[in-house]
Amino acid sequence: MFRVTREIHFCYGHRLVNYEGKCRHLHGHNGRALITLQGTELDERGMLVDFSEIKQKIQRWIDENLDHNMLLCRDDPLLPFLRERGERVFVMEANPTAENIARLIYEKTRDAGLPVIEVLLWETENCFAAFTAGL
Repeated sequence: MFRVTREIHFCYGHRLVNYEGKCRHLHGHNGRALITLQGTELDERGMLVDFSEIKQKIQRWIDENLDHNMLLCRDDPLLPFLRERGERVFVMEANPTAENIARLIYEKTRDAGLPVIEVLLWETENCFAAFTAGL
């Protein structure tokens, strides 16, 4: 079995709705995503997937959609206010927790045709969440 991992850094803001802690307020993170792909076969170049392909397909998507953007739940009452003022907002179906952001990146990687098995998302230096292919 072969595995490759690419690390992608991005900055994002968010807040959690229906949450009583500090994260109910708008705040930001320097995120770090580790995207791991797995497969049994290498291509004619001896690669599972070229690292540049992960960069082209996934880092580009993260840069365009998540980086320096406010990630909000579709039910967040601040959403109309921020949109009216022309702020960048990425709307998620669920609360923009580290777990849900990891799942989002996993799904985008899978939809790009890459054999993803896991995405780790560091929200802070000491805290991360993971989304892994069903076992």
